Amino acid sequence: MIARLAFALTVIPFGLLLHVARQPLNGLDMAVAHDLHAHAVANPAWTRLMAFWTDALGPATWRVVVVGVAAWLAWRGAPLAAGWALITTVAGGLLGEGLKLLIDRARPIFPDPVSSAPGLSFPSGHALAATLGAGVLVLLARPVLRGRPLPTALAWTAAALLALSVSYTRVALGVHWVSDVVGGMLLGVAVLAVSVLAFKPVRRRRSRATAHALSP
Repeated sequence: MIARLAFALTVIPFGLLLHVARQPLNGLDMAVAHDLHAHAVANPAWTRLMAFWTDALGPATWRVVVVGVAAWLAWRGAPLAAGWALITTVAGGLLGEGLKLLIDRARPIFPDPVSSAPGLSFPSGHALAATLGAGVLVLLARPVLRGRPLPTALAWTAAALLALSVSYTRVALGVHWVSDVVGGMLLGVAVLAVSVLAFKPVRRRRSRATAHALSP
């Protein structure tokens, strides 16, 4: 039920963002990007902190973490959970790259850039990877969080804050538009929802094995 609701609440806004990303730049994207860029130029210490954060929690980091957790789960006797985590992460990454090529949106360009990034702009790979990576980790922990509302709420809050903070750095560093990072996060939630629904037939076996793997 929650996965269906999450998909329904993300697919329509993401579709609207796809339309926005294929049009000439809108006022909101340009205004926010220029305001945050001006703040970054005027505050180099803050800019260095954002650069560190965006690098530390970039797509490569999330992929390494998910692969490491998946390998550990497989070793602990939970191959279904490990496979689900890997498939979800790889599928989301490939979908994001495919959409970049399809939309073909250019990144922001400033006369005095504080950072740079290769490739196309929509959707943000950093926002997508952070949303997917943090979401996968929380979902893997569900068997041990079940029946514990406070730890569950804290886990999802931490995941959301990580995704939001990484997304903020991409706009503040002038390498993405606001709609890029919102699109990346929405795509991440949609991929998670579809993945949960697709793996529903094996979820119970996966949950039991994961709970055993996570037990001391």
